[in-house]
Amino acid sequence: MKLGIVIYSADSETVWNGFRLGVFALKQGDQVKAFLLGKGVECEKLNTDQFKVTEQMQAFVDNGGEILACGTCLSLRHSEGSELCPLSTMKDLHDIMRESDKVVTF
Repeated sequence: MKLGIVIYSADSETVWNGFRLGVFALKQGDQVKAFLLGKGVECEKLNTDQFKVTEQMQAFVDNGGEILACGTCLSLRHSEGSELCPLSTMKDLHDIMRESDKVVTF
């Protein structure tokens, strides 16, 4: 299955769970892409003692997942993409939606 995950939350637990699902799906043999939208582009700054968001993000990538971050949303926050979350566009989000069998949002 091809799974698309759209993350638009800046809540540590929510984002952590989104990437946990992605890691699990990848380990089941699925293809998974995540798109960070709105407040979701802030996810690399959401680590807490309880929710290690960037660890889940790295596990997601290490297991074959791909993360893309909305360039406009990053620009609005005076930020740039990173190696873990490269700058992306609405075309990329649209491509994920078209290619995926299922799309879930967090």
